Formats: sequence, C-alpha cells, structure tokens
Amino acid sequence: MNAPVSESILIFDLGSQVTQLIARRIREAGVYSEIVPPTTTAEAVRARAPKGIILSGGPASVTDAQSPTVDPALFELGLPILGICYGEQLMCQSMGGRVVKGDHREFGRAFVEVVDQCALTEGVWRAGESHQVWMSHGDRVDAIPAGFRVIARTDTAPYAAIANDEKRLYAVQFHPEVVHTPDGAALLANFARRIAGCQGEWNMASFKETAIAKVRAQVGDKRVLCAVSGGVDSSVVAALLHEALGEQLVCIFVDTGMLRKDEARQVDDLFRSHFNIPLISVDASETFLQLLEGVTDPEQKRKIIGKTFIDVFEDEARKVGGADFLAQGTLYPDVIESVSFHGGPSATIKSHHNVGGLPARMNMQLVEPVRELFKDEVRALGIELGMPEDMVWRHPFPGPGLAIRVPGEITGEKLDILRAADAIYIEEIKNAGLYRTIWQAFAVLLPVKTVGVMGDARTYEHVCAIRAVTSTDGMTADYYHFDHEFLSRVANRIINEVRGINRVVYDITSKPPGTIEWE
Repeated sequence: MNAPVSESILIFDLGSQVTQLIARRIREAGVYSEIVPPTTTAEAVRARAPKGIILSGGPASVTDAQSPTVDPALFELGLPILGICYGEQLMCQSMGGRVVKGDHREFGRAFVEVVDQCALTEGVWRAGESHQVWMSHGDRVDAIPAGFRVIARTDTAPYAAIANDEKRLYAVQFHPEVVHTPDGAALLANFARRIAGCQGEWNMASFKETAIAKVRAQVGDKRVLCAVSGGVDSSVVAALLHEALGEQLVCIFVDTGMLRKDEARQVDDLFRSHFNIPLISVDASETFLQLLEGVTDPEQKRKIIGKTFIDVFEDEARKVGGADFLAQGTLYPDVIESVSFHGGPSATIKSHHNVGGLPARMNMQLVEPVRELFKDEVRALGIELGMPEDMVWRHPFPGPGLAIRVPGEITGEKLDILRAADAIYIEEIKNAGLYRTIWQAFAVLLPVKTVGVMGDARTYEHVCAIRAVTSTDGMTADYYHFDHEFLSRVANRIINEVRGINRVVYDITSKPPGTIEWE
C-alpha cells in the first residue's frame, strides 16, 4: 500500500511478534508508519520517500547465514535509521561492527545506565540516570561501527543504546515499543519528530479527507457494494463511503446465523434510522448451518463461512444489478496476521475471511478504505464521521461470528445457548460500568459437559468459558482482572437463566501466548 500522507516512517519487519507496536507508537506521535518486508530495496525506499526507517527486532541471530537481512544500501540513503534489538545487531554487523553469541540471555525488565546524550534521548533521559527498559535478546553487540558512541549500557549489554549523530543512525538493544519500557514511546517520538523531522500531521481528520478523495478517485461514477455486519469496522466503512459516494453505495447485510442476540434487528435499525443508508438484508442462517454440519476444524469453519458469505453476497449483488467494486472493513492487523511478507520472517497466525482478494468470477475490485488503520484509529475515524458512541465503542466481533466461539461441531441449539449466556455477560459488564474499559469480552461454549446438581437433580450440561481482555490494538492483550464478586454474579446468572449450562469458568490467558479468540 502507499502512504496516504506526505510524511511517513517505514518499519522493516525482521520477525518480531511486536513489530506492530512500533507502528502504533509512531502513529501515536502523529506520524504515519507502515510495516514493510525486509526484502524492500533501497531503490524502492527512495521511490517512496519516507522521512525515516526503523529496523524491528526479531528472534533470529545475525550470526546465522539464513537470518533476515536488509539491503546494505539502506544505510547509504542518508535517511535517519533506528535499529531495535535485532535491528541494532543487524545495523552494527552491516556497518563494520561485531555481534557475538551471548553467554547470558537477557529477557524481561532491566535498568540501563545513561552515560551520554543524543537526539534520541533528548528531553527524556539525562546522563547519570538509570531507567527501566524491556530486554529480549540472546546475542549482543561486541563492537560498534566507527562513528558511533555509547549512550546507555547495562552489565550484560554494554551497547544498550548507541548513536551516530552525523549520519542520524541510532540503535537500542531493548524494546522501546512495549509498555514495560516506560519512556519508550517518548524515545520513538523523538526519532520520528526530532530526528526524522516529521511534523506530526497524522490524525483522523486528515485521514478522512484523504480517504474520501482516494475512494472517489478509485471508484469514479461506478457502483460500490458494501457488506455490513453491524460491527465497528464495516459500519465505519459504510459511513465513510456514504459520505464519499452517496447513492453509488449499496449496503448488504447477510445474517449468517452466527450473530449475537438481537444483532440482526440492531443492524437494521442502525442503518435505516441513524445513517439513513438503504440496507438489503438477507437471512441465510439455515444455509450456513447446513454447510457447517459436522465440521470441527477452526480453519475449515472460517473458510466455509468466508466462501458461503461470498456466494450469498454474490447472489444478492446480481439481484441489484451488480457493481464494479466491493467494499470491506479490512484492518491493518488483519493484513499482518494473515499475510507473511512475501517469504519474510513473520509467521501467519490465522486466516481472515476478508483478506486475500476475491474469486475471479465476481469480477469486482476491492475498496478497503481502512486497510491502513488499527482498531483504535477506526474508532477515532468513526467519531470524526459523527457515528454514535455506542456504535463506535462496540467490542470487536470476528467475521465468522459465534462459529469460532463454539469449539467443535456447531448446531443451532448450541448457538442459542451461547447467545443467551453472552448477552447476560455483556449486560453485567455494562451494568458495572466496565464496557469501555475492556477491549473485548465474550462467552465461549466449550465442547465438554460436566456433572452438576441443580435443585435435587443431577445435571450433565455444557461448560461456558467467559473471557475479557484489555488491549489497545488487539495485537497483544492481558486478561481483565474482575473482582470475584462480579465473576460470581455472572456465573450465577448464566447457570440459573440459561438452560444447558451448569458450569462457568474464566479464561486468564494473555496474548501472547494465547490469541484473544478461542479459534
């Protein structure tokens, strides 16, 4: 994709699981950032004219022949470059320094001793101070290239931060992008604003105007179909496209049968009453359930739902006379999780139903106006578009819906049980005033049954797991620390009010190592 603004920072993904956090921190500084594969050449970078480059961390060792590398000519472009962890080691090795296998692997909290100052640390750290950082490395820099000087060090990382002010090259052994480095966001902002000279004009007001102009230029006077689910992403896309195209937009809502309680009605009310956008609704729940009968593999579920959705959508598109373009609410994390960079080091985590193009038979082009945004940026765009706050702050909901919250075989009965339990759980979260604090919360109907006692009778019914996480962009997450009184109240209500569940458990897994969803 091409940067939608005049200034940007390119982030070379060298395999770190938190590369996306670097992009987020740079954007928080008001500067557009984009992640690119390590195979991106210096010539390609020059053509894109970024203000600076960041080399991410990664799990590999630069001493191994097969480890990821970058075009050495990057260091001759005259652009400011920041190397992070593996990126520091790669920079040093590429420019004549030396990297050795570490005798002591360093993971977790550490404290650096600041011994000098530079543009990267200006206004953040001063010489003689000690500051907490987050380390995650095995190898270490043993000698730095000519022209560099030491800015900070630890006992095990003598070159924890280095600088070559003349060439505007900087590197750190720690991870400034994670929250466990308290000053990390300020250091990254210094790189983007002070060193790279970015003005910090990246915001949703400017993005909205640019996105509308891009949509109009792409679509012209043609018609666009938009698949809406009632979720934040597709609703924001629909609102943006309606503002850009007016009557050229046709919105289609497909009820897959995998939606939450009363969701189909809520979608219809939202589009017709608030947006005043015509909406075509189709109930295809029986079709989806029949095709999912007996299917237990989560990836197969996703693919069946994705294909069937396209089939149903295509039928509806024919009924309205077709269109040249299809709009989707694809987000940047969807792209990153679904697509490894052309053979690059980042692993595909899971497939997303709205990433990867369309069947050739549809003969339509994709319009993906929020493909460059993280979730919190989509919310900010929604506010900019005048959407109701209840809609903007709605928790994320996966494309396959409840299908991936029923591990194992899906049936209509299981979905009804889950819908009822989920509705109670979300109601209690809202009653407690916690909905906006929590990034995502939902119930899962487990494929096991347990013995229970209700009244004087023995029961043998389903287990319901409830999950709630805090996050900023869904790339990393921690479980929400409910008090036991809340958990007890939710469990009691679900067990007493939902026939078919006799046990409730709470999922306290973070991401990583787990994912937010169960499948």
